[in-house]
Amino acid sequence: MFGIFNIPPPDPNQLPLTNSPWPLILILTSYLLFVLKFGKIFMKHREPYDLTKLLRVYNLGQVAYNGIFFGITFYYLICQRICNLNCMETFPFGHEHKNLERYVHFAYFINKILDLLDTIFFVLRKSYKQISFLHVYHHVMMVIGCYLVMRFYGTGGHFNAVGMINSLVHTVMYFYYFLSAHYPNVKANIWWKKYITMTQLIQFVALFLYASYVLLFAKNCRFPSSLLLIQIVQAVIMMFMFGKFYVNTYGLTSKHQVRHKQG
Repeated sequence: MFGIFNIPPPDPNQLPLTNSPWPLILILTSYLLFVLKFGKIFMKHREPYDLTKLLRVYNLGQVAYNGIFFGITFYYLICQRICNLNCMETFPFGHEHKNLERYVHFAYFINKILDLLDTIFFVLRKSYKQISFLHVYHHVMMVIGCYLVMRFYGTGGHFNAVGMINSLVHTVMYFYYFLSAHYPNVKANIWWKKYITMTQLIQFVALFLYASYVLLFAKNCRFPSSLLLIQIVQAVIMMFMFGKFYVNTYGLTSKHQVRHKQG
């Protein structure tokens, strides 16, 4: 099964956590064991931890991280147009923007690992109802996806668009979490929660349409069709799950209070 990882990586300049699958397997296995079983055992006879101050710093840090990431990717992709938006391929070695591409992609990968802390904090606060299948699946798949793309295709390419759009959504989302920690009225206002979920849905619709466009109309694009198909399938899965969450939470009554924090 793991023999596939003996294939030489597309980028010989491997960054930390990318030259072997084992560090990531250890991180994700520990994460799943803690949030699904051992964390609840640890908290069984303990009161929920007050993480208010820590969460304020964490959420503000996420706003800064995602905001800066979005600013960088938007500037280079949209303003400078360093890529052909009809067909974004990984830059060849020696390209003037290769290091930029490499480190931006790696920064996004690290951010997806940091996102796992969301669920750890839920456990420590005993907010178990927020640990839904959608929440855990989304976080795990983002980490796995980032790693596999880097390991078998390389950095950048069409997935630049994924990082840019996703970082914008997360900037808005974590800004809401930061505000809700300071202003209880914001947290109680269902308007915020409803439209944050809508931005997440719009994100997956946009990524689905973009990947479909490249697959169907960019005939001479050398970006692997298999990766585009995987992105399309993943977008459909997320649209279904987030759509179901939206209907169940907001479609029945506007007074229903949200208990799920989705990543």
